[in-house]
Amino acid sequence: MTTLFDPLKIGDIQLANRIVMAPLTRNRSPGAVPNTLNAAYYEQRATAGLLITEATAITHQGQGYADVPGLYKPEALEGWKQVTDAVHKAGGKIVVQMWHVGRISHDTLQPNGGKPVAPSAIRAKSKTYLVNQDGSGTFAETSEPRALELNELPGLIEDYRRAARAAIDAGFDGVEIHAANGYLIDQFLRSGSNVRTDEYGGSIENRARLLFEVVDAITAEIGAGRTAIRISPVTPANDSSDPNPQPLFTHVVEGLAKYGLAYIHVIEGATGGARDHQQGDTPFDYAALRAAYQAAGGKAAWMVNNGYNRELAIDAIEENKADLVAFGKLFIANPDLVERLKNDTVLNAPDQGTFYGGGAKGYTDYPILENVA
Repeated sequence: MTTLFDPLKIGDIQLANRIVMAPLTRNRSPGAVPNTLNAAYYEQRATAGLLITEATAITHQGQGYADVPGLYKPEALEGWKQVTDAVHKAGGKIVVQMWHVGRISHDTLQPNGGKPVAPSAIRAKSKTYLVNQDGSGTFAETSEPRALELNELPGLIEDYRRAARAAIDAGFDGVEIHAANGYLIDQFLRSGSNVRTDEYGGSIENRARLLFEVVDAITAEIGAGRTAIRISPVTPANDSSDPNPQPLFTHVVEGLAKYGLAYIHVIEGATGGARDHQQGDTPFDYAALRAAYQAAGGKAAWMVNNGYNRELAIDAIEENKADLVAFGKLFIANPDLVERLKNDTVLNAPDQGTFYGGGAKGYTDYPILENVA
């Protein structure tokens, strides 16, 4: 029987186990540049089969939160090299989550104070994180976006390609395309945020066009075996909505099946909330989604996420409901989570007050088990 602690090869990446550290925004990279504190944080958690970095902007335009890292500055790439070197020396594997926030941003975070971009000029009922002049953090309403012009989209796709190449050059084992949680690609997918009337709006096929064009560009640049993607079929995060998500995401995974991706990362339910959350008239069928992917010939590893504990994770792997399980908050508070899960040991509780911004407190100072049997 396959277990949570068995090794697995995903695409071109060999993993020591099936436990994944989920991407977690921590707002500790001032100037969009990763630093030695970030390197220590990831190195501490390198016993995970796979580390997925915090969401990382592909361009300045793609930034939506203060003090999150980027992939578009030379000094940021040097900072990421510190991180990837530290993780690899500790025996771990790490991929970067590639991010364009779209409308989930603020004018003050955009180039020249411009408007955030989106598929349509619809302001999100959401908030972003800003840093005040005195260094304190605050949450603020997102700014009104402008709709992307059709002639801007080829350049946007090129931004993804360029960032993927930069990530591999910075030492990452692969990339995860962020197509979830109400950010740019997800905004194109959903009818609640996309009311375009050109070839990127209207039908499901049109709304998914940008996603597949981004996947085409990235896989051509770095190879499908080092490329993955994250989706969140029903999450309401960042004012994300669609009244009929099952056929939408069935179309998405059937299209993804033609690529030899490393993994498909699926958030079940509301991100960070109820696993049984639904949009539309019927509950979302995740088993049917995976079945549709496999029926279309898809062979990528299937990663599940949202509210998994030890029991749920073990069951997911042993019952062949998934190939990988991602943990978020548990990894914040337990850098040695793999050992704690393996030994069914007590877990540290996360300090929510230190999730966003700050320094080492609540970031690299959580205790580890001194003696693991």
